[in-house]
Amino acid sequence: MNILVTGANGQLGNCIRYAAEGSKDNYIFTDVAELDITDAAAVAAMVKDSDVNVIVNCAAYTNVDKAETDADFAEKLNSTAVANLANAIKANNGVLIHVSTDYVFGGSQGNTPRTETEPVYPTGVYGLTKLHGEQAVADSGCRALIFRTAWLYSEFGKNFVKTMLNLTTAKPELKVVFDQVGTPTYAQDLADAIVNIIIGRKFEGNEGIYHYSNEGVCSWFDFTKAIAEIAGNRDCNIQPCHSAEFPSPVVRPSYSVLDKTKFKSTFGLPVPYWTDSLRKCINNLKSHEA
Repeated sequence: MNILVTGANGQLGNCIRYAAEGSKDNYIFTDVAELDITDAAAVAAMVKDSDVNVIVNCAAYTNVDKAETDADFAEKLNSTAVANLANAIKANNGVLIHVSTDYVFGGSQGNTPRTETEPVYPTGVYGLTKLHGEQAVADSGCRALIFRTAWLYSEFGKNFVKTMLNLTTAKPELKVVFDQVGTPTYAQDLADAIVNIIIGRKFEGNEGIYHYSNEGVCSWFDFTKAIAEIAGNRDCNIQPCHSAEFPSPVVRPSYSVLDKTKFKSTFGLPVPYWTDSLRKCINNLKSHEA
């Protein structure tokens, strides 16, 4: 099969590269330099000319705060471009694997893990445009699997783990919010899951929305404490604080733990515990520094 991966230079895209090493399928890795997914004609031509069977869309506008003042471009990348991919793969009778976000759930909704069937009501531009992307997939009528994920990090690019590794090394004291709770997701775990689903052709007959993060629950404060502990950065005094101490133009989800029951029962793949995956990522980062 021919697999088109968009956003291949981002966190998840780079992890897909590693996960797909040795695969018998033909992976075509693209980023904006190779394919502008906001150009419907270019997307249609690429899918047709390369006879693409599966698209894995890792491209997205992910700057949550900046999206509030850059709404048009966020909508273009998170919704219009997704529609282009969905329409193109439908025309080629293929399957779209699209990555969405916990931000579709928006503000406070209690403290029960979110299922795929719960009502969505995003509170910011980022979440709204990602929801529009999900709706664009549905409207296209293409065969698709949508994976909502949360708190994504990896060895690549800018992310919370790499930022906190630097801050807990450089600063004697750090305040981190404790009133936003969710689950970190190691991008390599999600990438491995996606590639395994492709290898096993488990996308056939399993179209729909799925939730995927690592197992477990923590706040951003707990996450930071674990990062510092695993990295050996014990000189930084990390203190919990309220979200109100860090004003933001966006109301972030206060509880966005994702229920992964549907994913596990459908695909039968293991979901690693968040601290185990965090340790793996930090060890990889440290080995690259050596």
